[in-house]
Amino acid sequence: MWRRISDAPGGGQRPLATRPLIILRMPEANPERERLAQAMRVLARQLFLDSVAEAGIERAFDRHVDCERGVLRVCDDLFDLHSYARVQVVSIGKAGHSMVEALGGKVGESLAGIVATSVEPVSQVRGFRYFRGGHPAPNAESMRSAEAILKSLAAQNASSLVIFMLSGGGSSMVEKPIDDEISLDHLTATYRALVLSGAPIAEINAIRKHLSAVKGGRLALAASPAQQVSLLVSDVPDTALDALASGPTMPDSTTVEDCYRIAGKYRMLEQFPASVRELFQRRALEETPKSDDPAFQRSRWSPVLSNAAVVKIAAEEAKRLGFGVVEIDNGCDDWDYRDARDYLLERIRELRKNNARACLISGGEVTVKVTDGGVGGRNQQLALACAEKISGENITVLSGGTDGIDGNSPAAGAIADGTTFERGKQRGLSAASALSGFDAYPFFAALGDAIVTGPTGNNVRDLRVLLAY
Repeated sequence: MWRRISDAPGGGQRPLATRPLIILRMPEANPERERLAQAMRVLARQLFLDSVAEAGIERAFDRHVDCERGVLRVCDDLFDLHSYARVQVVSIGKAGHSMVEALGGKVGESLAGIVATSVEPVSQVRGFRYFRGGHPAPNAESMRSAEAILKSLAAQNASSLVIFMLSGGGSSMVEKPIDDEISLDHLTATYRALVLSGAPIAEINAIRKHLSAVKGGRLALAASPAQQVSLLVSDVPDTALDALASGPTMPDSTTVEDCYRIAGKYRMLEQFPASVRELFQRRALEETPKSDDPAFQRSRWSPVLSNAAVVKIAAEEAKRLGFGVVEIDNGCDDWDYRDARDYLLERIRELRKNNARACLISGGEVTVKVTDGGVGGRNQQLALACAEKISGENITVLSGGTDGIDGNSPAAGAIADGTTFERGKQRGLSAASALSGFDAYPFFAALGDAIVTGPTGNNVRDLRVLLAY
């Protein structure tokens, strides 16, 4: 049927003759189906937002960190702060400021150190120097923060305690090339090549570690022989914690041979700038410190928050909301987004066979090899790819980053369902073009289905919510 829609500001009424008309051709719709689909989009969005909020830094510190009479407890380890001549704090990553605030809430205002993060906080914690490093590629401030951290660690000795706090995004926010021939421009180009390669984060970080003077355990070398403890808010698989922020304080499980293999596997050399490509061609990368290095004899590492926490919270919330079947499946972690799409949709369809209302929760990240320059990110690309396969079905898919940032877009992610393609067509949007051009954000933004939270001050990988009804 045809319908007249007024564009009068505020929906105000004017005489029909003076009101501009936009004529849209609208297909016959199923109002009940559209109402239910909209309700499920609202539910999925709220489930995501509530889960991310509940898996916050402050709550994680309440569970794993406290300080009484000068004795700091980090998980199962105790540190008598009065027994150290100096206590230095180094906080790196998207949660850098949030972690310093949370630690200060436990210890008080006696701490001092350095914060390197990508977002300017509303206020800074007293006693800390702040650097606004780049993300997803390093900037000049990333280089300055690395120099400042290395200088502060050089002043420590065996009677010092260094508290490292590491979170996602730290790889680019603190950086110093291992080779002085690598300029900032070449470093930035290398990071871009790595991010766009389609390689999973653990493989990307293996190369970052071996090109850096601060990654792959090298900050631990700089802090030695001080006592060291690292508090980890992890955006990497639980089995690969040394990939978090490229593992600056942990023994490196990767080798130079891994780097040469990874670069060949993803054809990276042709994308690398000359100074980096030359290191690979000469096989001149330097090995990172391993677990038997003396620098790690006085080091401890304590995960205080990870993707597992937000996934568990989301599953519990889904049960509370009345979904008869709720399952967690992280089996597609680090898969290509198209393979992950097929896997997840098959799983949610299987769950729906046994219950009218089913929910699948999935954590981790997917990979996207970008070949065009649109606006979006891996979560929106996955959601749009799902929309292509569920058109007409009663399935809702949400994929979002817990850091509030998805790729080069302002969104954390997006929601898609069985009505997404049709609603796009009604607005003159081509989902197929957006998908092939890696340009998902404008599509979802036009539909009102982009999830925009702004930076959350946290980063524990991605959360996917699939609802069948």
